Amino acid sequence: MDPISQGAIGAAVGQTVAAPSRLRAFALLGCLAGMAPDLDVFISSQTDTLLFLEYHRQFTHALAFIPIGAAIVAALLHGAVRRTLTWRESYLGCLLGYATHGLLDACTSYGTQLFWPFSDHRVAWNNVSVVDPLFTLPLLALVIAAVVSRRRWLALVGVGWAILYLAAGVVQNQRAEAAGAALAAARGHEPKRLTAKAGFANLMVWKVVYEHDGRYYVDAMRVGVDVAACPGASVAALDVHRDLPWLAADSQQARDVERFRWFSDGYVAVDPALPYRIIDIRYSVVPNQIAALWGIDLDPSAAPHEFARFSADRAGRVEQGEAYAALLTGSACTE
Repeated sequence: MDPISQGAIGAAVGQTVAAPSRLRAFALLGCLAGMAPDLDVFISSQTDTLLFLEYHRQFTHALAFIPIGAAIVAALLHGAVRRTLTWRESYLGCLLGYATHGLLDACTSYGTQLFWPFSDHRVAWNNVSVVDPLFTLPLLALVIAAVVSRRRWLALVGVGWAILYLAAGVVQNQRAEAAGAALAAARGHEPKRLTAKAGFANLMVWKVVYEHDGRYYVDAMRVGVDVAACPGASVAALDVHRDLPWLAADSQQARDVERFRWFSDGYVAVDPALPYRIIDIRYSVVPNQIAALWGIDLDPSAAPHEFARFSADRAGRVEQGEAYAALLTGSACTE
């Protein structure tokens, strides 16, 4: 999730074990340790622009790395709190904060390698958006209130809020998946696989993607008191031999296509508007559209050793905002 959410949950969990006089120090350590794993974003390469996809949410987010990461953060930060906390207490605060990061990230749909180095499987529980103010702001307010008032129970309430919100996301995810399966059945489709992910900043609108007969179908589900389907679009699943017949199997670009396929959990297709761009159809500003937020650009004239280029388009447009609003209100959906 975003750094503010990661810092807030790290601080809240750290505060749950602190005495009233030490809430501020534990909040500081838990907050910074909770954000620390995302320093992996600095692992990058100007030549191999897909490198960060392999390392972001990899070893720094793994369960096995938690004690090591916490020790590194504690060693760097203990000097700032040594008049208040012992080394053992500093390590505990960092351990609790650091431990929250990978688990919270795994609740999103991006994918987190919790089981590295034993597996490169990207865990994605799909029960919350990468950014969700309804999750973050109440939690942050309770963390600050606990520090100001020196009342640990406020931090416990914050942790309780986070757990309840994430649990609500699990329920909503299951409802969205069931609605997506029902829509597929109504079309006469038998999905090879189906995934539902939370729309941006809410648990109401969900993006549902399923694969049937070599195509991906992208729809939105408005999951409130009632469930409404918001039909979208479809695109052919990537077939390298059919879609990229010019791509040499032993080239770096061919390897990059497979790296991107792994990152995207297999949900890849040729961009309908750009024949040399491979997109991750899991992500778009408007959930029932195939306007991908990112992809890789290929070059038929590239040398065998040249890399594909990662490209991202995260800029929202007025018409996309209007389309999203129509999903939130239900005007673009059917019961």
